[in-house]
Amino acid sequence: MKKTNLLSLLILFFLSLYACKDKTETPQKIDRKAVVTRHNVKITTIDTLGSLNVGNGKFAFTVDATGLQSFPEFYEKGVPLGTQSEWGWHTLPNIENYEFSETLKGYDFNGNPNSLYAIQDRANDRNMAAADYFRANPHRLQLGNVGLEILKKDGTVAKPEDLKDINQELNLWTGKIESHFTVEGVPVKVITYGDSKTDGIAAKIESPLLKENRIKLKFRFPYPTNEFADRGVNYSNSELHQTTVNKQTGKAFVFNRTLDNDRYFVEASLNAEASVTKIEDHYFTMQPAAEDSFEVAVIFSQANNNEAIAFNEVETNSTNTWEQFWQSGGAVDFSECTDSRAFEIERRVVLSQYLTRSQCAGNYPVQETGLTYNSWYGKPHMEMYWWHSAHYPLWGRTDFLEKSIGWYFIAYDKAKLIAERQGYKGVRWQKMTDHNAEEAPSNVGSFLIWQQPHVIYLAELIYRNNPSKENLEKYKKLIFSTADFMASYPNYDAENDRYILGKGIIPAQECFDKLETFNSPWELAYWKWALQVAQQWRERLDLEPETDWQKIIDKLSPMAQKDGVYLAAESVPNSYSPTSEHTIDHPAVLGALSALPQNNYVDITIMNNTFDIVDKVWTWNHTWGWDFPLEAMTATRLNRPEDAVKALLRDEITNTYLPGGHNYQNERLTLYLPGNGGILSAIALMCAGYDGNTIVNPGFPKDGKWNVKWEGLKPMP
Repeated sequence: MKKTNLLSLLILFFLSLYACKDKTETPQKIDRKAVVTRHNVKITTIDTLGSLNVGNGKFAFTVDATGLQSFPEFYEKGVPLGTQSEWGWHTLPNIENYEFSETLKGYDFNGNPNSLYAIQDRANDRNMAAADYFRANPHRLQLGNVGLEILKKDGTVAKPEDLKDINQELNLWTGKIESHFTVEGVPVKVITYGDSKTDGIAAKIESPLLKENRIKLKFRFPYPTNEFADRGVNYSNSELHQTTVNKQTGKAFVFNRTLDNDRYFVEASLNAEASVTKIEDHYFTMQPAAEDSFEVAVIFSQANNNEAIAFNEVETNSTNTWEQFWQSGGAVDFSECTDSRAFEIERRVVLSQYLTRSQCAGNYPVQETGLTYNSWYGKPHMEMYWWHSAHYPLWGRTDFLEKSIGWYFIAYDKAKLIAERQGYKGVRWQKMTDHNAEEAPSNVGSFLIWQQPHVIYLAELIYRNNPSKENLEKYKKLIFSTADFMASYPNYDAENDRYILGKGIIPAQECFDKLETFNSPWELAYWKWALQVAQQWRERLDLEPETDWQKIIDKLSPMAQKDGVYLAAESVPNSYSPTSEHTIDHPAVLGALSALPQNNYVDITIMNNTFDIVDKVWTWNHTWGWDFPLEAMTATRLNRPEDAVKALLRDEITNTYLPGGHNYQNERLTLYLPGNGGILSAIALMCAGYDGNTIVNPGFPKDGKWNVKWEGLKPMP
């Protein structure tokens, strides 16, 4: 009897051990819906910086407090009420017959005579005019505004200040924006969704005002400003474009838009009979015959061949797509953290996922203001492409990067011509460009080089998540041609038997003179690392190492230092002196150890010293949104987790994250998506670490307050 009892006790003991072991080694899955929905955005006032958007990554539609685009002029200086797509571009006629060759100027850099760069030569009026034309054309289009026109009792149109009792919520889990407000005490409810299958939206409007014919839809189409920023409210120049409307049935209407040689269509489908009234050129209202509610779906397209969609279809498409997105890839949960800063970091992380998925997940690199409004004429900047897209594979959503990285194949031939006209091998990737890979003339952009290795880094992330022969074959052309340029670009210094980057460069920290600058640290570290990766690709493909690449790898200049601190460039010996003018813009010296590994190139002690002095002397109010994630990544690799958290939440205007999650910079750039993408990449590193890392959650302090849970993230190289 005793033996039986003892045996039973032993069995129970070992079963309990097994149960405990299983509980310890099988982490509880994150409640993703709880993480996401606790950051649903709620707006209760007319806030021009509180605009919300729906979108599918290649089309986005930004709304005001009415849930549509009722007051675009009022929101102009905030986060504008944009409607943009990846296909929507416009080109002004080249009536002066400018040739791109007129923007080229020859330079003699490092014994490479007459190297031609596309610039803005202020001493040459014809050059400046040509450069201005090619910088501004093509430019991305604001496709039009769809809003409500609400009449008050006296027959006048309601203004923003007439909206009361505002209660608006963006449900991040489903992509639904539900807006409640009153006008003269009468309630109005609007539900808005973006369509995941078309470039369109759908809305359901409910209000007692409908039976009094006091709510109309309004459609208004602006003309491009052809300026640096286009906020979509240029209602002058009506003679320069055409808008006509075709009534297909009493419930479906098509607006035909023509701007010079560019044409597109806006198709509106209602579930109620409606009449259309032309208020003025490019401005129409639509009165639905509805008692208490009606639904409308609007598609923007290049061709008038779309099947009509209904509100419930768009609702289903949005809900399914967003739920699938949130259930895919990585997730991070800060709910068990007791540090008071954790909630704000989680808010930024969740909202940044929503914004990048809705505005930066199409088939092309995106502009820095996404699909909301134009900055730099709507053109993408390829040095920002890493910040827009690297987070996708790091969060296990590689397919989004795989779509847009295809642009490099489109750009290949033109990038090869740039390298050839400057006397180099391979391809030199454009800095400021467009979907057709045209180069925009620039006195800064034409001399940047740190966009060059991005394609190697991003292709490597794709390969790490799917190390297939297919991926090696697919991207080898891009990898090898990029490396060919990188190997031919440095200048050989025979006296010191080394290779130098420059002169003739402007680093990521753009406050340096291209005629004098050489050997900036981030570019040096990136150059060496990317060429090493290119050699690894040759090895994976059973090819011999490329000797020209290896010469640069072996003899590239070390990063210059002074008094145990890395300089901003070898050509700037007094980088951090009290009188230095070079502690502004990006703290790019930290970039040499951020997304990049140590790689036997960066001395950890010297970089720690550099971090200390940059932290102390930098003009942090003269920085950009992605500089803070950059600093956080460097701090993580230096095993300085408290500094990493501090960096993410620095109290600077350019590190402001608005109610909807947009990274505010200034009045000119009221949103800045590289900051959002940067946050996501930094968090991936702070949680999942990097190759060779042995610290759990290396970017978070070990003081018991940071129990950060995560799943599905990938380590950085």
